[in-house]
Amino acid sequence: MPALRDVIAVLDELYDPRWADDWDAVGTVLGDPDAEVTTILFAVDPVQAVADEAVRVGAQLVVTHHPLYLKGTTTVAASTPKGRVVHTLISNGIALHTCHTNADAAPRGVSESMALALGLTDVRPLQTDLESPLDKWVVYVPRDDADRVAAAMHEAGAGRLGDYDRAQFRSEGRGSFRPLEGADPAIGSVGDVEWVDEVRLEVVADGRVREQVREAMLQAHPYEEVAYDLWPLAARPSDRGTGRIGRLTTPMSLAAFADHVRAALPDHHGATRVAGDLERIVETVALCGGSGDFLLGEADRAGADVYVTSDLRHHPISEHLERPGACAVVDVPHWAAEWTWLPTVAAAVRDALGDTVSTHVSTLVTDPWSRTLS
Repeated sequence: MPALRDVIAVLDELYDPRWADDWDAVGTVLGDPDAEVTTILFAVDPVQAVADEAVRVGAQLVVTHHPLYLKGTTTVAASTPKGRVVHTLISNGIALHTCHTNADAAPRGVSESMALALGLTDVRPLQTDLESPLDKWVVYVPRDDADRVAAAMHEAGAGRLGDYDRAQFRSEGRGSFRPLEGADPAIGSVGDVEWVDEVRLEVVADGRVREQVREAMLQAHPYEEVAYDLWPLAARPSDRGTGRIGRLTTPMSLAAFADHVRAALPDHHGATRVAGDLERIVETVALCGGSGDFLLGEADRAGADVYVTSDLRHHPISEHLERPGACAVVDVPHWAAEWTWLPTVAAAVRDALGDTVSTHVSTLVTDPWSRTLS
């Protein structure tokens, strides 16, 4: 049976924690990495009802979309709501792991799951993310020391390209230098020009590990003064992106589309609100799971007929609809939109771990709204 660390490795591969926004709190909140996991519960919110459900189904791990503690805390006392969740989970040997903004834009993430739940085709990111910029390193090193320097740079993270690592290119030549007074040369003597058989070593590295690579290279290199070049490369589009846009297989009126959205999402207690001409024909649909008002303009620029998201406010929508040709808007409950991700992540974990784990998708409606009055 897999250990908690094995399940987390699968989740981190799907939704790399480095993709999370700076303000976010993702990752493992509770749990022993060596503990065995046979049953996993997936839910949107780490609330008490979900913790109690995890106990009922015999789960050893709860995976939620929303964090338990988004901000710092000074107590996990069971007299507080969040502290009670912590005590319930720990006392029953249940771990808690969060995939939040790192799961929003990813393939098989929240927005993509919502698009597929609505039956969209030709789905693509509404706003494409860029890969982390790469650095290109060129280091000149004596031929006999090239293996050591390359290995040190690789250990620091250089030479990774997609599903490959230890990538490098070498070319041989001769380099010269003359040590001056005060120098302590590894090769040659002060005042004399020295020619050395050298290797030009070229590697690429994620820009986020630049200083680790530099330090490793300098420590492994035999020279007192190291000759090297460093070029930041242009970032490339990734397969991740914020929001999604796609097409309906059959165009329909905005009124019919709103009904379609309401039926496609799980049952909930909140309202589905519609802004725009109800007779307007809808075919191209843009969306963002969760709070997505920041992409309203992007949906317009992309030529969407309608934009679907959550937590929209009066004034931005009022101003939006005043613009000629503005897309229609459908506002859906936050919980219902993000719930669509749960079956997706559960299936992805099963695909990776096979029948070694049992997965449960919570159907508890943890939307805080309990009733909509008409």
